[in-house]
Amino acid sequence: MNILNEIKTTLENNDKYVVLKNDIKYLDKSKIKMDILQNDKYLIKKLADNENIKKYFFISIDNNTTVFNKDEFIKILNMKELDSSYTSFKNKIFLADENGDSIIDKDKVVLSFPYKDCILEGGMEKVSYNKSGAQTEKCEELFYNNCIAVDECDMLLKPKVLNKVERYEKNKKDKNVEVYNDENLVIAGNNLMAISSLLDKYENKIKLIYIDPPFNTGSDEFGYNDHFNRSTWLTFMKNRLEIAKKLLSQEGAIYVHLDYNQVHYAKVLLDEIFGEDNFQREIIWRIGWLSGHKDNVDNWIRNHDTILYYSKDKNNIFFNKNYITNENFKRLLNIEAEKKLKKQLFDLKIKKNKASEIIKSINNSNRIEDYPIEDTWNCNEYDDLNSIAIVSYAGETVSKLLKNKDYKVKGQKPEKLIERIILAHTKPNDIVLDFFGGSGTTACAAMKCGRKFIICEQIGKHLDIMVQRLNKIIQGDKTGISKKHNWKGGGSFIYCELAKNNKNYIELIQQSKSDKELNDIYNKILETKYISQKVKISVVIEKKKTFDELTIKEKKDFLIKLLDMNQLYVNLDDMDDEEFKISKSDKLFNKSFYGLE
Repeated sequence: MNILNEIKTTLENNDKYVVLKNDIKYLDKSKIKMDILQNDKYLIKKLADNENIKKYFFISIDNNTTVFNKDEFIKILNMKELDSSYTSFKNKIFLADENGDSIIDKDKVVLSFPYKDCILEGGMEKVSYNKSGAQTEKCEELFYNNCIAVDECDMLLKPKVLNKVERYEKNKKDKNVEVYNDENLVIAGNNLMAISSLLDKYENKIKLIYIDPPFNTGSDEFGYNDHFNRSTWLTFMKNRLEIAKKLLSQEGAIYVHLDYNQVHYAKVLLDEIFGEDNFQREIIWRIGWLSGHKDNVDNWIRNHDTILYYSKDKNNIFFNKNYITNENFKRLLNIEAEKKLKKQLFDLKIKKNKASEIIKSINNSNRIEDYPIEDTWNCNEYDDLNSIAIVSYAGETVSKLLKNKDYKVKGQKPEKLIERIILAHTKPNDIVLDFFGGSGTTACAAMKCGRKFIICEQIGKHLDIMVQRLNKIIQGDKTGISKKHNWKGGGSFIYCELAKNNKNYIELIQQSKSDKELNDIYNKILETKYISQKVKISVVIEKKKTFDELTIKEKKDFLIKLLDMNQLYVNLDDMDDEEFKISKSDKLFNKSFYGLE
């Protein structure tokens, strides 16, 4: 007996399941499978009425109950005749998944990881403590499932109130800003909530996104919480990249700057979110010549970062092909070599002017026509794009720029790295977004290139540096790419913060150093309505005595868990609530920004 023939005979008189080709009837297997998966009662009964089919696919549980094995039925239905026999495999050799589908089919292969169906609450700051109550590098993360916790997810991503709004101009700072006119913008606060707040106004309008996210290195020196495990990091990135895609214009591009720790996982994640067809280039950026302790590693010396470049729509991407011009070719003599040669020429009693001509001639000896930029940067004899961490003498180095011993910033991305990307994808007044703003290099480069910027950052130290740098840009800063763009200063930017709710309590907890301070915070939290829904207040109050007996570290950990992390910032819907004390000018600014009447 041929079970496929039995199925065909049983169903061939039903026009729904039969197609006619050249007067021959064929089963429409796709419709049959669809009805089987939807438990179509007519179809299942029709199959069960055939004793041969029933024997193959129906299992008797007891005298009154029979179960249909739909998986086995679909498997047999997919069988095809090959060389006088039947097989469920395709007529070719290839790598397949457990369903027999090709793993190179881009529509089937995705990166799977725990919490992929969740939104990661909170952010990148370090909020756990050691035995003495001092802050440590790790924190517990909270995930909201997109389906099960849909209300929490919606609440988390609602537009937030922007407060403490200030406009910085060349010779003044205005603290009463009531109108927003698509200006340069710095938003302080959690970047997931910040970019979610941009959606209403900027969806499909951002021309370029450049981000330099945490590399997930486990480095104790990293300003963010750089200790995510891989699945947490991927969830963290997925949440933000999905919103980033919505913000990009159809002509837009996104550049994600990473190193070897996560770049290969990020590539698959970006393929899934933006589409494999929108992957444009993997750019290798050689950081610079070797120096310092990394020379001593007993291995091949790592000397590059990777930048993944994707389009929003490959058919509409705006790309302006750029060249390295003669005057910007890499010097044949680096600074140290030039100093050494100058000394040698001095020893030979060569006059200063003559020595300068010799050095200039050597540096100019590699001049050719303009050279097209490759997808490996700082890797050939013409391309000069060293990291500012390598070129420690550069005037652009943030610590030198600010001339403040309190700011020891380990930055490495020079303005001309970001400039290269900006000039390739934008025109004057186009908007550039960076939601891992750091010390503000993207903002500086964008302003000097005549583009608008939106920058999000949540680390206080980074924000202080960024505002100082941008202030100097407005005043006519001469570092970085200023000379190339004949930068004379001018322009403005607006600084604002996501209005804090429970974030205020977290900061108080982090700063507290005594039992009394923490006990006072505990009592204040009990009086609010922003305790986590997972916590029963009556039980918490009963345990007050137990709380008093905890160590400072234990109290800090307990209080953080007590707070509703979904209420870190004030939702726009609650702007008029007197509890939050939003100023009149800030309310007017929010109405202007969000287009409210």
